[in-house]
Amino acid sequence: MFNKNRVKQGLIITLGTFITSIGLYFFTMPSNLTVGGISGFALSMNHFFPSIPIGIFMMITDIILFVLSFILIGREFGGFTIYSSLLLSTIIIALEYIFPNFQPLTNDILLNMMVGIVITAVGISIVINQGASTGGTDIIAKILHKYLHLDISKGLLFADLFVVALGIVAFSPEIGMYAFIGILLNSVVVDKVLIGLDIKVQMTIISKESEKINNFIIEYLDRGTTIYYGYGGFSNEKKKVIYTVVPKSHYIKIKEFIKEVDENAFVSIAYVNEVVGEGFTYELDNFE
Repeated sequence: MFNKNRVKQGLIITLGTFITSIGLYFFTMPSNLTVGGISGFALSMNHFFPSIPIGIFMMITDIILFVLSFILIGREFGGFTIYSSLLLSTIIIALEYIFPNFQPLTNDILLNMMVGIVITAVGISIVINQGASTGGTDIIAKILHKYLHLDISKGLLFADLFVVALGIVAFSPEIGMYAFIGILLNSVVVDKVLIGLDIKVQMTIISKESEKINNFIIEYLDRGTTIYYGYGGFSNEKKKVIYTVVPKSHYIKIKEFIKEVDENAFVSIAYVNEVVGEGFTYELDNFE
């Protein structure tokens, strides 16, 4: 059955994966920056076996890890994670064919690392925001968690440190130190971008035109509201209170509508980083 929301999710994941590949292939890889993950591992292996393309190493490693995950921890990873992982290696293979032996854009390793990490982190954040990941060291971390009872975060760190160590052997200690800084920077940027992508606005509205405002939110924006009653502390009058949580783009529309119908309305705003429930973690029933 055709599901347009799943198609949209797949397209967004494809975009995020493509952005990730741009950051890797045009910035970090030409400078031999093994900044963790399967891409860093593949970059080092390509140094030892130059006849095998980086993308091929990535694809082989991903397939091995997914097979291991099915055997050792079951079906922990969804279809979109498998899709994103294999798509990333496929894009890298294509870029290696189109732009063979691509050289660093600048001679400044630090600049290449910073630009590459920012681009890559944005792409990864888009993928994560859609409930998927690019696989790789996530699988290793979950296997270590199940059999060695190691925290997922520590498992990821150990996997990335192994990749950095391999980079030191393949290239140089200097490259390894840059790569370690890159891993830390990537973690920070991903967290910041994820917060920005997922931010919602919580609105509490008190207005004499509450019925118009409520209808606008429900009928025009297709969002839900909660209505409750309160009493003014000074006036002691009974007032209808509208409570809703909406995306930032909808908040702007609601704010403009309120200004049109009731300039004296009381509106309280709070930013929310995560919302769980109907219309957010799963779609509203009346969405077509």
